[in-house]
Amino acid sequence: MSGKIRKAVFPVGGLGTRFLPATKAMPKEMLPVVDKPLIQWAVEEAQAAGIEEFYFVTGRGKTAIEDHFDRSYELEQTLAAREKTELSNETIRLTESLGRVAYTRQPEPLGLGHAIWCARHLVGDEPFAVLLPDDLVLAERPCLTQMVESYGKTGGNMAAVMDVPKEHTNRYGILDIAGEDGPLVSVKGLVEKPDPSNAPSTLSIIGRYILQPQVFERLEDQKKGAGGEIQLTDAIADMIGETPFHGFRFEGRRFDCGDKIGFLEANIAFAHEREDMKEAVKKICREFS
Repeated sequence: MSGKIRKAVFPVGGLGTRFLPATKAMPKEMLPVVDKPLIQWAVEEAQAAGIEEFYFVTGRGKTAIEDHFDRSYELEQTLAAREKTELSNETIRLTESLGRVAYTRQPEPLGLGHAIWCARHLVGDEPFAVLLPDDLVLAERPCLTQMVESYGKTGGNMAAVMDVPKEHTNRYGILDIAGEDGPLVSVKGLVEKPDPSNAPSTLSIIGRYILQPQVFERLEDQKKGAGGEIQLTDAIADMIGETPFHGFRFEGRRFDCGDKIGFLEANIAFAHEREDMKEAVKKICREFS
């Protein structure tokens, strides 16, 4: 019913204006959650799901992302000389564990749909995953791993979904639900950022997708949608009826790291999961409560 998901696209061309001035000279995707940048968390989630090829859609000022996933021989030699073997091995592992890596540029920030379209020649004619590093999911089993397993039964297009407060539906792509079967939601329609009074549900898409390559055909006309941007959700919605589309209710907690409070919450939550930091985090939180 469905092919193996080998490729993943990471749209990382955004300007990160909500984190200025921190992101004036540093990509927002390099902001750290505990001791890993957001983009590394996303890449490791993709690796855990069996992804073999990693495609980054970048923009101006994003070279730090390319450097992060490249070898740094000077750093490795310095760490080795200082007998910090574990750290040296970690920096090498980060690079050597990746399969095929490629970068392409998004000339203008025209929307998520446009960013995905920019990767069309890299992806080719097979299903692929999309991971937005801004969305970080804390889960026992990585979010994309959960999705890939369900995709093996459904095929078609799939997006991770969660319920949001009704007054927040104008921030997300919202599903018009046809039916539910456990964590899977069959979809008959999709609306990008609807007014709460017109929202078909409160079930919203977050930044994890599995898509069929036919989505590139829908994005080809560069039609602008909500916010004057080329919306990925519009292309997916246009495929409903021809290609099955399911929402997937993932297990875990999602953090919106494109938001300052969400980013702070993610740092606290992920630090709390580490045995070497848990008690210190609890102590700090008590001091400020």
